[in-house]
Amino acid sequence: MSSGLDFAMRAIAIGVGATAVMDLWALFLKRVFGIPSLDYAWVGRWIGYFQQGRFVHANIGQAATVRGEAVVGWGAHYAIGIVFAALLMTLSGTGWIQNPTPLPALAVGLVTVVAPFFVMQPAFGFGIAASRTPKPAVARLRSLMAHFSFGVGLYLSALLLASV
Repeated sequence: MSSGLDFAMRAIAIGVGATAVMDLWALFLKRVFGIPSLDYAWVGRWIGYFQQGRFVHANIGQAATVRGEAVVGWGAHYAIGIVFAALLMTLSGTGWIQNPTPLPALAVGLVTVVAPFFVMQPAFGFGIAASRTPKPAVARLRSLMAHFSFGVGLYLSALLLASV
C-alpha cells in the first residue's frame, strides 16, 4: 500500500472513529440529561444554500429546508472529522500515528472548536461563539465539551488503529 493511501485510510478510520465518539457523547447527553445537540440537517441546509451564493443566515432554523439536507449535513460532519484527523496526523507525524499519546489529540480536538465559534455559529445567525443565543455561556461550554470528546475520540481511534 502506498504511503499516501495508507495515510488516507488511517485519516478516514481515525476521523470516523473520533466523530462517532463525539456523536455518542451527544447521544448520552440527550438520553441521560435531555440536552439536545446540533441538528446536522442545519449543516446540510447551510451547505445547500452555497449554490445560491448564500453563506450567512439570520437564523438557519427558519431558512427553507433544502432537499437532502440531513444526508448532506451528516456527511459533512464526518468529512470534517476526517479532515481534522488528517490535520492531527500531519502535525504529529508518523511517530504519533504508530504510538499515539493523548495530548496532541486532545489539543487538536479543543482547537477544532474554532470552526463552530467563528464560522458555523455566525453563519447560522447565532453570532460569534454563540453570542446571539439565549444562553451563550451554555452553548460555548457544550461546544467545548463536544470538541473535547472529539479529541478523546481521536486518541482512542488512533490507539485502536495502532494496536491492529
